[in-house]
Amino acid sequence: MFDIIGKRNWFFALSLAVTIPGLIFILLGPITNGKVGLQFAIDFTGGTDWTIKFENPSVTPQQVVDVFASKGIDASVTQTGDGYMDIRTKEAALAAPAPTPTPLPTANPSASAAGSASPGASTSSSPATSASSSPVASPSSSAAPSGSPAPSGSPAPSASASVAPSPSPSASPSASSSPAASASTSPGPSASAGAAGASPSPSAGTGGTLPSTGKLGELRFALEDALGPIAEQRSLSTVGAVVSSDLIFQALELILIGSVGILSWITYRFRDFKMGVTALVALLHDVIVVVGIFAILGTFIGLQVDSLFVTAMLTVIGFSVHDTIVVFDRIRENKARHVGEPFDRVVNHSILQTLGRSITTSLTVVITLLALLLFAGEAIGTFVLALLLGIISGTYSSIFNASPLLVVWHQWEDRRRAAGQAARPGRRAVT
Repeated sequence: MFDIIGKRNWFFALSLAVTIPGLIFILLGPITNGKVGLQFAIDFTGGTDWTIKFENPSVTPQQVVDVFASKGIDASVTQTGDGYMDIRTKEAALAAPAPTPTPLPTANPSASAAGSASPGASTSSSPATSASSSPVASPSSSAAPSGSPAPSGSPAPSASASVAPSPSPSASPSASSSPAASASTSPGPSASAGAAGASPSPSAGTGGTLPSTGKLGELRFALEDALGPIAEQRSLSTVGAVVSSDLIFQALELILIGSVGILSWITYRFRDFKMGVTALVALLHDVIVVVGIFAILGTFIGLQVDSLFVTAMLTVIGFSVHDTIVVFDRIRENKARHVGEPFDRVVNHSILQTLGRSITTSLTVVITLLALLLFAGEAIGTFVLALLLGIISGTYSSIFNASPLLVVWHQWEDRRRAAGQAARPGRRAVT
């Protein structure tokens, strides 16, 4: 029979070897002002996150940083493996506000009068309306229809026509009034078309249309002037400082409430405070392992922690405690069956009885998470990686940390109780 409890010091040493480097990188984060350690996404820090790709693959992150610096903006740029530039700034006001709807133009009174000159205007307004709906009308479509076979008036090159009587004497009143009314009530397509042609049209990428107005639009044109055209935009997001501080508070609150709830429930369920505390210590081990690995990866490859990471940690906490409860429940059953047997042997026997179940359950989840990590894409990559690390760490800590710590605590209490009884003076017999 494999003696897991007898070799517990080796397992404790392995846990320390994994958690201590991660804990060091976690603590270095505040000391180095975020340059080392956890790299928080704008969900927590606030600011603007802009991911773009240049047509010129030789553009370097430092060149992008220099362009932003020339505009007085401090930015950090990370180049991904597929050639995208992830630009992060602490300024949340870079993204242009959403455009306000433009009010509809009102009809010209003279056009209304002309349109009401004849009841037949409603029948002849349809061709003119369809002609004015296109941005730039062809000469044939802009010509005013006439009641006579011969066309009246000269064709206009634009759909926006002035209100004027038709020069053709053969034009009927209803026919000449209809084009004028429809032209004056239309929003002036020629003017809007000219305005659109005056400024460069934004390029659309997978993350939406490239900005062309505001501070971010100015930065976009500065980047293209200095480094060449932007081929694609993957994402553009902005989070304010108030929202980010709320997210931090809510994340800490959720983890704290979850931990206290777990401690209270396990203590009540097993009527043993030691089991609740050791389960919480194993849970803390899993949190440090996952957060520490993310701190190390964030330092060397720029892996960021976003709001989905909190969801992953809460899931890891629940899974880790679930596996620990399975072992603790078997320990409680075996204590009743093997009364008088040393507690360390009862625990070791209980771990071996549940070992196969724990590994099989965790392995099925790990296989699924590996498939997601490899094929699901980057959108949930951080979430899946955190879950994968947490499931592996949770399985290990439930078997090799929580139960051995329970044995260490029991043995320490037994030694303290024995020392107290040895130091207590013998009672004198009562006559």
